[in-house]
Amino acid sequence: MVGRIYYRKFKKSRRTGRKREAIKAVFKLAGFCLFLLFFSGLAVFAYFAKDLPDPEKINERQVVESTKIFDRTGQVLLYDVHAEEKRTIIPFEEIPQYAKDATVVIEDDNFYHHFGLDWKGIIRAALANLKGQKFAQGGSTITQQFIKNAVLTPEKTFARKIREAILSFELERKYSKDEILSFYLNQVPYGSNAYGIESAAQTFFDKSAKDLSLAQAALLAALPKAPTYYSPYGSHLEELKGRQEYILERMIKFGYINEEQKEETKKEELKFTLQRQAVKAPHFVMYIKEYLEEKYGQDYMERGGLKVLTTLDWDLQKVAEEVITQRADYNKKTHRANNAALTAVDPKTGQVLAMVGSVDYFNIENQGNFNVAISPHRQPGSSFKPFVYAAAFKKGFTPETILFDLETSFGQYGAAGQEQEYRPKNYDGKFRGPLTMKQALAQSLNVPSVKTLYLAGVNESINLAQDMGITTLKDRKRYGLSLVLGGGEIKLLDETAAFGVFAAEGIKRPMSSILKIEDAKGNVLEEFQNKSLRVLDEQVARQINNILSDEEARASMFGSHSKLYLADRPAAVKTGTTQEYRDGWTVGYTPSLAAGVWVGNNDSSPMRQGDGSYVAAPIWNEFMKRAYQTKNKEQEIMNVNEFILPEKIEEFTPPKPAPTDKSVLNGELAFKKKVKIDKISGKLATDLTPPDLIEEKIYQEVHSILYYVDKNNPAGPYPENPADDPQFLNWEIPVLGWAKNSYCPICLVFNQKPPTEYDNIHTEENRPEIKIISPRNDELITQSILTIEAEAEAPLGVKQLDFFFNDQLVGADTTKPYLITFNFLSYLNASTTEQTIKVRAYDKALNRAEDEMIIEIYQ
Repeated sequence: MVGRIYYRKFKKSRRTGRKREAIKAVFKLAGFCLFLLFFSGLAVFAYFAKDLPDPEKINERQVVESTKIFDRTGQVLLYDVHAEEKRTIIPFEEIPQYAKDATVVIEDDNFYHHFGLDWKGIIRAALANLKGQKFAQGGSTITQQFIKNAVLTPEKTFARKIREAILSFELERKYSKDEILSFYLNQVPYGSNAYGIESAAQTFFDKSAKDLSLAQAALLAALPKAPTYYSPYGSHLEELKGRQEYILERMIKFGYINEEQKEETKKEELKFTLQRQAVKAPHFVMYIKEYLEEKYGQDYMERGGLKVLTTLDWDLQKVAEEVITQRADYNKKTHRANNAALTAVDPKTGQVLAMVGSVDYFNIENQGNFNVAISPHRQPGSSFKPFVYAAAFKKGFTPETILFDLETSFGQYGAAGQEQEYRPKNYDGKFRGPLTMKQALAQSLNVPSVKTLYLAGVNESINLAQDMGITTLKDRKRYGLSLVLGGGEIKLLDETAAFGVFAAEGIKRPMSSILKIEDAKGNVLEEFQNKSLRVLDEQVARQINNILSDEEARASMFGSHSKLYLADRPAAVKTGTTQEYRDGWTVGYTPSLAAGVWVGNNDSSPMRQGDGSYVAAPIWNEFMKRAYQTKNKEQEIMNVNEFILPEKIEEFTPPKPAPTDKSVLNGELAFKKKVKIDKISGKLATDLTPPDLIEEKIYQEVHSILYYVDKNNPAGPYPENPADDPQFLNWEIPVLGWAKNSYCPICLVFNQKPPTEYDNIHTEENRPEIKIISPRNDELITQSILTIEAEAEAPLGVKQLDFFFNDQLVGADTTKPYLITFNFLSYLNASTTEQTIKVRAYDKALNRAEDEMIIEIYQ
């Protein structure tokens, strides 16, 4: 027993010893790993730190090389990013405290509590990167941002990130937080070539930084995140103000200001100073800068020494700017329209050739810096209709499809959430009755266009528009049948490019504004490739081209040789006007050039009679004419990227006829049927119906299109019950009213179905019975006076008996006994002795029967 107990204690002690040995081994291994990690860190630090600049000198800005933006030829410099760089260093004490606070709360709210690196931010960035986002995602402190902007080259590599972290740590070790914040505020780019808060204050508000108000300081603090996107001179002023509001809210959260101070900022009207920079095609350049900043980052875009070859055609750009300017005063005085925009696209490549976003980019008072060409908040009016008609043709409807332009209620289908009855009107308040889809689109009639959208489908129309290049209309629940009249918001540039798809007969080339981008070493970062994708059937595109270029078809609405007409070449054009004349559009194209024009006011205030054909079409017309005149000039030296319009006149290829087996799709007003009718019974004539009682009638069933087609399968079977369609009665009742009250010269009967029963009066049963009783067959005729007598009975009553001698009527009798007496000598057939007697009996319904006999008369 004792030995056993001793043995157990011995075993337990042995097990404990092994455990201790294992723990020691783990600690040794951990210590060794920490030792390796420490010295590896030192080695990495030493390796990356050996080439770093002295932190004592990093307040001296180092601009690597300026990025330059050119036209398509590379001969015209549109913009040099650093050509007019402005930077003024001011003491930290002269910077208002709320400018410092605003910067900290939006850029690095933990600035005063870290040592140059925000580990929480780095972890967040790492997690974001693991989810497939960009390497540069988040995690940068104010210290790191300063290092990135002031010291390091702009490439995005892991080694650069290491250098950035090391320098940030070193900077924090040698300088105070206020000194680092001073470095940052004197260094950071605010856009428009303004570096540092003093330069930004002078640039945007024409005052020193020390005189900035709270509202102005908060707005400037919003800029460094994306100076081009949030530029006060750009197209995102509302987004900038939203970011300013967010900064003020955070300043309240962190206790820097109170709610009352924030409310005071709302009373302050922010006015920006006019800055005329050395820039050509400024709206286009800002559009390019936004693209570069988004794709390559603001740091690399500004300091990477990029050479950017754009698609802009400088010749066409100058024409666009001139025609916009020339028409500006007239539109302002006559139509109270203060602004206009124009875009031009090459349908064969999708390249943007010209862009004017406002009348005068540098007119800050009129928000000239706002780029309407790329604004997603403009309703296109009727210029959206071609997409809807194309969707209908794609579905199986034809340009000859008959629709009725009549006052029609569409119930509550106008727009999502709309409670009022939707009753669209035409522009001139008139209704035109039956017409084809081609006529409806060419004349831009609203009621048949709303019907076309219903037939095509709202979703199907949006799908096609997006396939062709419309990038908006994403919240589909918002849209109803008013979409076809411009009830959705789109970009002018998008619609111009999408019309280019019609010009290219259904082939879409992705819209592009870049030909080539090279870095400072000449490496190609990206280059244009002419990719294509068929998004619309060729015949459907040709049908739209045929309609929009038909001068005769649109003349009844727009007049002959209007501003939609080019004298020397066919052009397909569509105008658009929104409610209360808030937007006027004209978008049109030839096979080689698509151009779109918008006219209106930036604040969407109504124009005066600002119809698209009045305010926008003259600009479009002048641009197209001058574009061909300019680009057709002979050039001695042709640049490889030069855009040249063809000298020969290009015609649109006509569509092939596409007949169907449904009359309503083939341009026939209604279903027509010619039948023979018995005049007395009103029923279908038979072989027994007397010929003089037969009349031909054309029966024409006039109905709305929903009577004949299922909108989801127009070429398919006739609907078994048309009333199953929720719009059927809304459309049918006005059509039946029109058919009843309108005179139609091509038809005799409106909406009366032809009889299906046959004549039941003129039958064998109702035929009279007749018999000649005198003369008899063996009777000898001895004198020239002859009496003919007959007996007759009829179910409907005998009306009359006619007596014939040798097929010549010699008399009639209507009462019994039925007989006549006459001298037959003048009726004899002298060539034979045989003479024919015939008696025909009629009843009151003109049923008839005959009896005849042959007698011999010897002279």
